[in-house]
Amino acid sequence: MTLIENIDQDIKKAMLAKQADDLRALRAIKAALLVARTEKGASDVISEEAEIKVLQKLAKQRKESADIYKTQNRDDLYQIEIEELQVIEKYLPKQMDRADIEAVIKCLIEKLGVTSVKEMGKVIGAANKELAGKADGKTISEVVKQLLS
Repeated sequence: MTLIENIDQDIKKAMLAKQADDLRALRAIKAALLVARTEKGASDVISEEAEIKVLQKLAKQRKESADIYKTQNRDDLYQIEIEELQVIEKYLPKQMDRADIEAVIKCLIEKLGVTSVKEMGKVIGAANKELAGKADGKTISEVVKQLLS
């Protein structure tokens, strides 16, 4: 079953259970996937990597919005964003913890022969490909900077 079919099933379940919070997040996911599917140059079926990128984008938007609402003391809006983020994260692959990310990046640094911070871009590019969907770019960047410093 594809992700959109899973989302459709979960939307039906949320409607029947009258779970408005889950329903809002599921509809946002479905809308984003439909937009990705109908973009110029896209085929009717989107790849699993593209689906993960869409979900990561949605999760990142929710995190950033939640941070903004938290700093502005808007706990009501903060809570909405966090609830939607939790629903979106159910459909993302399990995220790696920082120790695992560091181990992978250390191997990449050795493999690429990078020795200075000036070559950080090479490591970040390779790490983003290797850890796609398993770690966010911000964490990867922080770990690379830490290891090369």
